Amino acid sequence: MARRSRHRLLLLLLRYLVVALGYHKAYGFSAPKDPKVVTAIEYQEVILACKYPKKTIAFRLEWKKLGPSVSFVYYQQALQGDFKDRAELIDFSIRIKNVTRNDAGNYRCEISAPSEQGQNLEEDTVTLEVLVAPAVPSCEVPNSALSGTVVELRCQDKEGNPPPEYTWFKDGVPLLWNPKFGSQSINSSYTMNTKSGTLQFNTVSKLDSGEYSCEARNAVGHRRCPGKRMQVDDRNVSGIITAVVIVALVISICGFGVCYAQRKGYFSKEASFQKSSSASKDTTSENDFKHTKSFVI
Repeated sequence: MARRSRHRLLLLLLRYLVVALGYHKAYGFSAPKDPKVVTAIEYQEVILACKYPKKTIAFRLEWKKLGPSVSFVYYQQALQGDFKDRAELIDFSIRIKNVTRNDAGNYRCEISAPSEQGQNLEEDTVTLEVLVAPAVPSCEVPNSALSGTVVELRCQDKEGNPPPEYTWFKDGVPLLWNPKFGSQSINSSYTMNTKSGTLQFNTVSKLDSGEYSCEARNAVGHRRCPGKRMQVDDRNVSGIITAVVIVALVISICGFGVCYAQRKGYFSKEASFQKSSSASKDTTSENDFKHTKSFVI
């Protein structure tokens, strides 16, 4: 019984495969292949290949750029958009003479041709990655700093693809990612992040004074920002102490003056003077009221 059930199961599977193959031949549709990745450097040329076994007379070829909105690259036997002036068709493939970063994305070629089973459709997908060299990075270097404080220098590039790594230079000499490994970084305590481009001094000192520049580098190229000088000065401890003493002396003098005025009764005399002046004002206003009243009568 077990053998018969196995045979029946195999027969059902074979029938399913025959039906599926017949459906595939009747409609002549070929499923899209796994997308190929093509890498190109910006402003150089690249070929987006679309492989097809043979070129027939009555075939139709279309190239599309996929995305949120599908756009035609080759349609009705003509290149479309800005590809007219910087691309050409070679058999079923497209040669872009001057590729830009905006060309990066997924492309699909579609070829339809008549066959014995009907209209046959072939598809091929290509992913284009454009490598871009970094631009001159923007560098943030403070002009001055106080010794013993935390100081952070920043370097950033927004153009490079792949994202670049960063190296900081002091007086034209590259700083190592770990200051303990370099003889030129004695008595210096810093942390350099080659991914984010930050250079942080945990406790900056006068020995860290100098001209700093940063370089952004990837597989395509590298650029460096102009050097900027950072001057580190010691804290003026004697000046701070002198300022504190002067402020304390001024406060003491003011307090002594207030106490002296209270003992001499200057504040009480002023209060009595204010009371007498207010009383005289009230008397004057009352007399003015009586005079006005008599005038009305």
